[in-house]
Amino acid sequence: MTANSTTAAPKKAVHFGAGNIGRGFVACFLHISGYEVVFADVNGSLIDQLNAQKSYKVIEVGADGTTESTITNYRAINSRTHEDELIREIATADVVTCSVGPNILKFIAPVIAKGIDQRSNNASPIAVIACENAIGATDTLAEFIKDPRNTPSERVEDIGRRARFANSAIDRIVPAQDADAGLDVTLEKFYEWVVERTPFQDHKPPSIKGILWVDNLEPFIERKLYTVNTGHATAAYHGYNRRKNTVYDALQDRFIQDQVRKALANTAELITEKHGIDPAEQKAYVDKIIRRISNPHLEDAVERVGRAPLRKLSRKERFIGPAAELAEEGKDCTALLDAAEMAFRFQNIEGDEESAELAKIMATEKPDDIVKEVCGLQPNEKLYPMVVDRVKRVQADSQDD
Repeated sequence: MTANSTTAAPKKAVHFGAGNIGRGFVACFLHISGYEVVFADVNGSLIDQLNAQKSYKVIEVGADGTTESTITNYRAINSRTHEDELIREIATADVVTCSVGPNILKFIAPVIAKGIDQRSNNASPIAVIACENAIGATDTLAEFIKDPRNTPSERVEDIGRRARFANSAIDRIVPAQDADAGLDVTLEKFYEWVVERTPFQDHKPPSIKGILWVDNLEPFIERKLYTVNTGHATAAYHGYNRRKNTVYDALQDRFIQDQVRKALANTAELITEKHGIDPAEQKAYVDKIIRRISNPHLEDAVERVGRAPLRKLSRKERFIGPAAELAEEGKDCTALLDAAEMAFRFQNIEGDEESAELAKIMATEKPDDIVKEVCGLQPNEKLYPMVVDRVKRVQADSQDD
């Protein structure tokens, strides 16, 4: 991949989230597609650094060596202190993307809504694409944007004239960076960025290199979430509970690698039948994913990969989502339950607020209430009593310590 900008007419993209994924993945592809990138973030020191430094490097690591790209033609705005400026940028941009985390979407929605509302009637509709590890993240963001508190109800009716909202599935491992890396980002060479084409049926989608446009996104996003994210998190949670330092260390343990493969065998059964994917193709995909997360050049601490356990234990996420569907069909989901149990044990990790909140919930609430609150499961679902039993086991072990 090269980082040479095209010579086409100036194009502008506003990207929320100037972290490693934003700079190393999304902004990199926007840059090589000829867009000026306007980063929006609340981290004042990061914004200052971006504005002071006119370029940074994206370093791709793979089995066949390392390549570097230089990213230029960007600016940065503090979305907390310069909202009016950011609204003007959105009002005149071609694309809005974000990589802020699913829980932050509601906080960036108001300013995006204001920017969309100020767009000229003669302008092409802006493309809004959320690049998050969550199913339907752009739909979620769109609902926040269309909330009457953010967009007047009479303006929602014709919002399609000003904006188009497209869900996406992203897949690229971006590990923790060296302390002295500055703005430079090291990541794996492999990537997938799949975006639904249907919102642009009457309007040409934005020209962004690296995107695969598809009519049906669900098979791609579920295969990715229930394989890459399930596998990565399974290795991290089992690794943490067996006192491993990194995901790479965890996967050198035969027991943990076996647990990961069993969990991905559970999800493979769901994915292949639900989406008509060939089992041999899914097996090859699983093998590739395990090789990727085992990459010694992309070592990642189990605490970092496991952070935000409450979100990862939620109803549509990597463990409960597939396990619930399998349970309803009477199929095996034991390894997914094992991984979820390890996630429930991921408590009071330094720097991770959700793990502290999980510890509080596990210490003060009843198992049934925890499963309803954390996992979003209801008593009439077949998975419900299975997860209740796992929560009871974790609580009992805590009392014995």
